[in-house]
Amino acid sequence: MPDTIFEMNNVSFRFPDDQSPTLSSISFTIERGERVAISGPSGSGKSTLLYLLNRLYPANCDGIVDGEIHSFGKPADSYAPGEINHRVATVFQDPDSQFCMPTVEEELAFTLENLNTPASEMAERIRHVLDITGLSHLRHVSIQTLSGGMKQRVATSCALVMNPEVLLLDEPISHLDPYTGKEFVLWLDQLQRTFNLTVIAVEHRLDYWGTFFEREIKITSDGRISEDATFEPHEILRYPLRLHSILDETALSATGLSVKMKGNTLLQPVSFHAQKGECIVIAGPNGSGKSTLVKAICGTYKKEAVKFASDPCGYVPQSPEFLFLTSTVLDEMAFGGMSSKLELDDLMKSLRLTEIKEQNPFSVSHGQKRRVAIGAMLADKRNILFLDEPTSGQDEGALLKLFRLIDSRLDQGDTVFIVTHDMEFAAAVADSIVLLKDGRMTGKFLADRVWQDPELLAAHNLLPPKGMMRRAESFA
Repeated sequence: MPDTIFEMNNVSFRFPDDQSPTLSSISFTIERGERVAISGPSGSGKSTLLYLLNRLYPANCDGIVDGEIHSFGKPADSYAPGEINHRVATVFQDPDSQFCMPTVEEELAFTLENLNTPASEMAERIRHVLDITGLSHLRHVSIQTLSGGMKQRVATSCALVMNPEVLLLDEPISHLDPYTGKEFVLWLDQLQRTFNLTVIAVEHRLDYWGTFFEREIKITSDGRISEDATFEPHEILRYPLRLHSILDETALSATGLSVKMKGNTLLQPVSFHAQKGECIVIAGPNGSGKSTLVKAICGTYKKEAVKFASDPCGYVPQSPEFLFLTSTVLDEMAFGGMSSKLELDDLMKSLRLTEIKEQNPFSVSHGQKRRVAIGAMLADKRNILFLDEPTSGQDEGALLKLFRLIDSRLDQGDTVFIVTHDMEFAAAVADSIVLLKDGRMTGKFLADRVWQDPELLAAHNLLPPKGMMRRAESFA
């Protein structure tokens, strides 16, 4: 007989300061061992739904819930605070938000301490989870020195060390390089089969998951279920053909740029030039130095080896909320001083931010935060832009809007650098690819040269873009 893990009956949820609900009339059941994908537009309430399942909401945000939620056959509100989290583990969108301790080992130990695990069992459980996740070499490493992708893997390990019955995942592969992402899905498949885990994942890029999921619950932009059906593999998003000219003018040049911290070399000397109107994708395995390179160019580290042909660059980091300075999305967008209100309104409309313009930028979804930060930098009209993982948390509609905005800036002669693991987006926008591995620059290549070299891609944990025939088909 089915063993029901979660049941929602006509559930609605509203944050105390909002006039309208984030989720409306949600009803479904999830049985033990199911693999369920939750999809929908950015800001539709997908993460909120996960937080209702793990009981983070409503108590932690004073949210208002209508309807009935049952967990493991009991009313969800009958559990004491934290009680259900012995059985339901969660990996959040932003792994930094769940870390409390400095090193990987201490973070795992902290998780076990909160479960009252006997000290005599801790060492073996930590060793075991690090072995099965391939992170043994990071046991004593400081978490804050790791790349975003490696932090995501550490966060997943902290969830698994609990031996949970249910694993809730909020876009778990968005910060992983393509090869590691594929390996993660294969590994999770085996783990689920072995331990009969119930896996529920919020995900935009379902094409990366193949046939992993059995079922898909689709959420609409107003927080309702539009479909709850058997999962069908998703096709790759296809972008329009880009046609623009790279100008014969240097935008910036880097000569012997390197980064050292506390005696450790994070980035070996790097040298390259970027032209006006050029889109350069920076790619490589997790931890290869991509974000370090961007920070070095923009001045977070010393940048004496970089020469700019124009004003200083604009930079949107992986954690976009670090840029926020104001209390509303509209004020954040206007902070850059875009001269025309009409231009600002058009930009907000293009980024689908108009409907949340009065909300606090810290309170919106992960994908919306990223669009606010990108929009604020676009409004500032910097001639050189650096975007670190701009596609993370974005649905197909948002990706197409972002593609068109970047294309428009390139047409104006601006230079755009994009750090991304999304090879489909990279294939759509890139003129050139800078490849990094182990803190060293392999080279700067024409994009088409990279897509046609399987060995070069494999050496940098990249997979050929599924849409790489787009250009050829467009000219056929």
